Amino acid sequence: CCAAEARVSKPSTCASGSANGWSVDAIALVGPTASGKTAAALAIAQAWPVEIISIDSALVYRGMDIGTAKPNAEELAQVPHHLINIRDPLHAYSAAEFARDASTLMADIRARGKLPLLGGGTMLYLKALRDGIDDLPTAQPELRAEIEQQALALGWPAMHAELAKVDAITAARLAPNDAQRISRALEVWRVSGKALSQWFAEGEATRAAQPALNMPLLSLEPVDRAWLHARIAQRFDLMLAGGFLEEMHALRARGDLHMDLPSIRCVGYRQAWELLDRAEATKAPIESILPQLHELGVAATRQLAKRQLTWLRGMDERIVIPCDAPDALAQTLAAVQRFTATAL
Repeated sequence: CCAAEARVSKPSTCASGSANGWSVDAIALVGPTASGKTAAALAIAQAWPVEIISIDSALVYRGMDIGTAKPNAEELAQVPHHLINIRDPLHAYSAAEFARDASTLMADIRARGKLPLLGGGTMLYLKALRDGIDDLPTAQPELRAEIEQQALALGWPAMHAELAKVDAITAARLAPNDAQRISRALEVWRVSGKALSQWFAEGEATRAAQPALNMPLLSLEPVDRAWLHARIAQRFDLMLAGGFLEEMHALRARGDLHMDLPSIRCVGYRQAWELLDRAEATKAPIESILPQLHELGVAATRQLAKRQLTWLRGMDERIVIPCDAPDALAQTLAAVQRFTATAL
């Protein structure tokens, strides 16, 4: 089966299912890193009128193209893409923000008569969209530091007692020395004037009132893990050859980025940043770090893939497509066909 053979016409607005004629709200195409999601998504876009919503916490950052294996300009031009290049690396993008933005985009795409195709491997983003997540106030480093200073002076049991006065429900489930959770609960209260338990209760009520999302989950997973490992190593080689270190130098030259930022903690970037720090401190030639960067980058990417597969295997409803099969693309297109055919 090729893309042309799987091509279908745009559904009519009178078809059964969702309001715009599609029988599903969206389709999610997921899998571990280097499993072929980008190529599969583009093939789907050649066969169906879709718009792609990225489920990738690294692709949101501008200026981080090579180390994230971001679709190139030609690929981005083939079909509308969303949630790519929407943040400066200095600014975080939370799972709650993703869930809100993706929901809005899905409604907009369906209103245009197209099918939302969500693709990527950031499983926390996917979980937030499917199951909901509480849109809590963002972390306030200065306020958190203030709370920690108070705890140093008074002790965490005293901070726990303070929390009990404003949020008895949360305090009751926390141990008096649970510093991290007590600090966060107090931070939420001080910045919003609303108890953490109230945020949770309101979030539960909102999710209960929302209709379930009809979004089949197609998961590209290797039968042979060695196949994926080989692709990861090959892709990291291509990144290095394609100018990954030059990209790193440009990020470091800004002067405002650092290792505590989610962007710089992305796989590959973190390892490169640490090695470049070491090379600068020892005045070692940049070329000397390449073997170790390859080793550490590949190892970190393999660990990421392992975590992604663990997440996916907890989703029993997913439809597994062996990405290392010779007909993996045909199987993917056939699966999409099954979920769209009833709307025709």
